[in-house]
Amino acid sequence: MELTLKNGHLDMPVPDGIDFREEIKKLKKEKNAVILAHYYTTDEVQEIADYTGDSLGLSQQAAKTDADIIVFAGVHFMAETAKVLSPKKKVLIPDLATSCSLADSINEQQLKDLKAKYPDHTVISYVNTTAEIKALTDIVVTSSNAVKIVSQLPEDEKIIFGPDKNLGNYVQKVTGRKKMVIWQGGCHVHSRFDANALKELKSKYPSAKVLAHPECPEEILQLADFVGATSYLLKMSTEQPDKEFIVATEPGIFYEMKKRNPRKTFIPVPSNDGHPLNMCVNMKRNSLKKIYLTLKYEFPQVDLPKELSEKAVVCINRMMAMS
Repeated sequence: MELTLKNGHLDMPVPDGIDFREEIKKLKKEKNAVILAHYYTTDEVQEIADYTGDSLGLSQQAAKTDADIIVFAGVHFMAETAKVLSPKKKVLIPDLATSCSLADSINEQQLKDLKAKYPDHTVISYVNTTAEIKALTDIVVTSSNAVKIVSQLPEDEKIIFGPDKNLGNYVQKVTGRKKMVIWQGGCHVHSRFDANALKELKSKYPSAKVLAHPECPEEILQLADFVGATSYLLKMSTEQPDKEFIVATEPGIFYEMKKRNPRKTFIPVPSNDGHPLNMCVNMKRNSLKKIYLTLKYEFPQVDLPKELSEKAVVCINRMMAMS
């Protein structure tokens, strides 16, 4: 059977009344597969996943597992990272059209040009990048360890930081580094949070603590009580005794927050275009039907040239050593 994609995913008929959860469970067992789901996917996708987490954490989990097949419900660069760390495993993605505005905000030629302009600079890239960008990077970082890793470099180290300008500005502010060239990319979700709406929410819920991801603009971070990666925000929502939290990150995280803290209230910050839920459309493209079809037909796969994969893993290994 010739398999073709429609808008990035398999679009094939399925039996009426099919129970996708049960069928996925059977296929996982038959094929020795695991399903990884990012915190920003839908509730039903996170519910059937073997592991949920942030992008790098999931890829690290994929490398540890003895599964033959990895189904990555997230966006494309995440599945690429899983393949880089697990080159001998089959990595599947339910929808090839799950792009990432942040990863797409810099391309290979742009980084090559930047390196040529600043040849004596160390290139530090956010993990939310393509394999091609990682292959040109000296050290990759996550939102949870970026400050720690930059702080380990000599104070006079010249740095190219990209592609997220908000994370770069946050790291520069916390570490006090002066010699940083920051690429002006960003996440279309985190960049759109409405600071005025957040101020109104703080007035409406005066006892609530504000949790914000460092991909948010400075005006959002200034209003936050806790700033950090998704794993850190989850930790704070659980460890802090407060009962109400205003959250400035993609609202898919609410599934895990409510799961861990069923008696607490989590309030989303609207986008600056007035939408009450500032969602990542690409993350929401993952669905049970797509996961079922991808696992059944083992298509589409994420594959990388061996040379590219070997270059891309170097900056990840450097990060691991510094973490």
